[in-house]
Amino acid sequence: MDKAKVTIYDVADKAGVAISTVSRVLNGSPEVSPDTRRRVQAAIEALEFRPDRTAKSLAQRQTDSIAVAIPSSTSQFYNELLKGVKDCLREHDIDLLLCNLGSGAPLQTLWRFLTRGAVDALMLASLPVDDRLSHELRMLHAPVILIGAESPNFDCFHWDDEAGAHAAVIHLIQNGHRRIGLVTANVWDSKLADTRANTLRVAGYRRALEESGIGFDADLVQSGRTLKHAGFSEEAGYEAMQKLLAIDPSISAVFASSDVQAIGAWKALREAGSSVGSDFAIVGYDDIKISRYIGLSSVDQEMQQIGYRASELLLRRVAEGNQANPISEHIIPQLNVRESSDFKWKP
Repeated sequence: MDKAKVTIYDVADKAGVAISTVSRVLNGSPEVSPDTRRRVQAAIEALEFRPDRTAKSLAQRQTDSIAVAIPSSTSQFYNELLKGVKDCLREHDIDLLLCNLGSGAPLQTLWRFLTRGAVDALMLASLPVDDRLSHELRMLHAPVILIGAESPNFDCFHWDDEAGAHAAVIHLIQNGHRRIGLVTANVWDSKLADTRANTLRVAGYRRALEESGIGFDADLVQSGRTLKHAGFSEEAGYEAMQKLLAIDPSISAVFASSDVQAIGAWKALREAGSSVGSDFAIVGYDDIKISRYIGLSSVDQEMQQIGYRASELLLRRVAEGNQANPISEHIIPQLNVRESSDFKWKP
């Protein structure tokens, strides 16, 4: 393993403990049993992990908080991101200022938040950055990192959502499915913040079908009525799945643009008498924690790890005076196949 890339996640995995436990060991907390402490320290030595020294620099600059602006503070997807952020900030004794942008008027909410006082650094998630927003963010004179968006003016972590969706649908096709529905959010509502990612997932779905000689059927692309969380919710997934079953009862698989939508679709299928994992396949997107426990196949964006790494970079920018050239990291999501789709379907 590249020593420069060893993170606290690698240590936790090798020691078989939680990230928070590794953090306690690193900070000398007494709330760790001797046996656990020895396992963690052994993993640290085996991996030659060395904690980042950003915290010392930050202390010298008297920085004690960073701001994170996200579309929803209750969405499981963004909670995964925040877990990584909080793990990193806890190590450095830095406070988190949270701005819940909402899906109705995110820009106005962001401006209100920023005008209440200066921030040392800002992490902004899932909000497209046009010229005006780029100008306003530069006027903060503080480091800014974008999550799920791109700009040449700021550090960025962004995903190839089309590739992630393509992988999910190709998996379903290779398992014998030909009538594959898509549960999506309402990408035509311009008020919603995170429409670009969802549009790309629709494009990946369509490309996978057409590459495999399966015609794209717009009737098999459905969204729910519920707009909570910009349409990425269990309720919306449930409603969209009901529509799909009414339009074409012969569909045998569905790809959902988020795991929470997939969970809602699963409920609709169960009520319709279908058995997910044997006569119907579902694949979600995001790979939130609950998906690993219920056996839902999902496209993994490594949100917790990205939250941690983005926080480390943001703190480093503060410590170094934000002088370095921006970096842009393009991430290819990976499909994790589980029981919900891991079977061959025969018509």
